[in-house]
Amino acid sequence: MNASNKTQWTNKSRGGRYRREFYAGSRYRFGADKDEDMPEGPELHLASLFVNKVCDGLRFGGKVEKSEVSKNPEVPFSCPEYTISAVSRGKEVKLILTPVADADEVASVIFRFGMSGSFKFTAEDEIPKHAHLRFFTVDVPRKVLCFVDPRRFGTWEYNGTWKPERGPCVMMEYEKFRENVFKHLSDKAFEKPICEVMLNQKYFNGIGNYLRAEILFRLKIPPFMPARAVLESVRNQSQVLNADLPLSKKVKIKKENPDLLQLCNLVPMEVIQLGGKGYDPGHGEDYAAFEQWLQCYFVPGMKSLRDSNGRTIWFQGEPGPLAPKGKGKVHQLLSSH
Repeated sequence: MNASNKTQWTNKSRGGRYRREFYAGSRYRFGADKDEDMPEGPELHLASLFVNKVCDGLRFGGKVEKSEVSKNPEVPFSCPEYTISAVSRGKEVKLILTPVADADEVASVIFRFGMSGSFKFTAEDEIPKHAHLRFFTVDVPRKVLCFVDPRRFGTWEYNGTWKPERGPCVMMEYEKFRENVFKHLSDKAFEKPICEVMLNQKYFNGIGNYLRAEILFRLKIPPFMPARAVLESVRNQSQVLNADLPLSKKVKIKKENPDLLQLCNLVPMEVIQLGGKGYDPGHGEDYAAFEQWLQCYFVPGMKSLRDSNGRTIWFQGEPGPLAPKGKGKVHQLLSSH
């Protein structure tokens, strides 16, 4: 399936229209009516892997160029020769710019992808439309690493830090993530439905719309269950495991029956493993594998309902006691044709 193809699902009997599409700007792109999703933790991590792959062994040089239309700040970095590497944390990616002559003068640019951000690596004469930040190699013919963002919701910050209001990464900082959630269970935020809290990056940094649906579905947790009650149960079970069982038994239980917080780590890692050749915007070779991997999100037979923030949650069974009242009805996707 190439990037220009689109599959539409129509459910006329319920008056709703649903669509699924691959979008050549972020690895996976989905929408339901006006509800649109942004790249999630796995896509940001795959983006960092993509940068490290294409920039390996290359030297970049000169000024970092910004498009005229971007409202993001200039990147005041210029160097005769430097290398580029990348790391990710939740829904952020950091490019590390290391001068060849003086490795102590390292600079960085932190990216948040917004709705449609991605990195592309092209020849200089093939710079894509909407390439709002560009890093050029010193070799001729020159190559360009571009931050491409058609919708321009993405942002970058020169020599910035990971956003302090974002919690530990669910993928790369799992133990800190788990500890952070338990530490803040008394916060007012946890009075909301679990599906809404899972999009709060202060606690679930890296989780987005498709991940929350897949995680809750696997555990058969109604999306509009009270978050505090769900997570207190996880904490209580964890305390029992830590107190009464030998290590071998603990490992077996965690592997065979992971809890919600463990799945917040394991499910994104599954998506990363689907990466195949890696993050490659504009090419949908691995889209079919991702589509087959989905068990709930936009899957025929599943239901959907908008949460209080206007985001569509996909689920099976009853929505739960905190489901919005009088703000819309539950839709069910009957067919993929």
